[in-house]
Amino acid sequence: MFKNLLSIKTIVAIGIGAAVFIILAKFVAIPSPVPNTSIQTAYAFLALMAVVFGPIAGALIGLIGHALNDAITYGSIWWSWVAVSMFVGFLIGLLAKFFSIESGIFNTSKVIRFNIVQIIAQGIGWFLIAPTLDILIYAEPANKVFTQGFVAGISNIITVGVIGTILLLAYAKTRKQDNSLQKEL
Repeated sequence: MFKNLLSIKTIVAIGIGAAVFIILAKFVAIPSPVPNTSIQTAYAFLALMAVVFGPIAGALIGLIGHALNDAITYGSIWWSWVAVSMFVGFLIGLLAKFFSIESGIFNTSKVIRFNIVQIIAQGIGWFLIAPTLDILIYAEPANKVFTQGFVAGISNIITVGVIGTILLLAYAKTRKQDNSLQKEL
């Protein structure tokens, strides 16, 4: 069953994607005034990988990349936030069919659809799932974790909206458009 689920290309993309996620999360993050929360560029890359390689790859890149980054950076893994990275990668990959990037066309309506999808995925993840799991798993104070979730969510929505859109526009230009073939005489 799983044999046909992931191609070699997708498995390699997961490995490379997780490694790039770690590098971006560790070295290309901007500290925020809220403790243990930063503005992450890694989610723009996660969105690109989820759109290109699908929901399983997006979920695994988010899971592996975030978990390894936490382990390397903090010495322990904050599973509630790792779960959200997995959720965001999965949902963006799952809903990528609404803005089919492989067609080579990523026009204004597709940019809007992509951003609606990523706002919904990250809104559910950072505003609801992360704080709720922080309270249930770690017994953290509600006001603290909802503030952290809000700051993380807003900053990730903005970085994916800007950097993620730019990455997807660039990627779309590498795809052949459906109407690009011409008859030779």
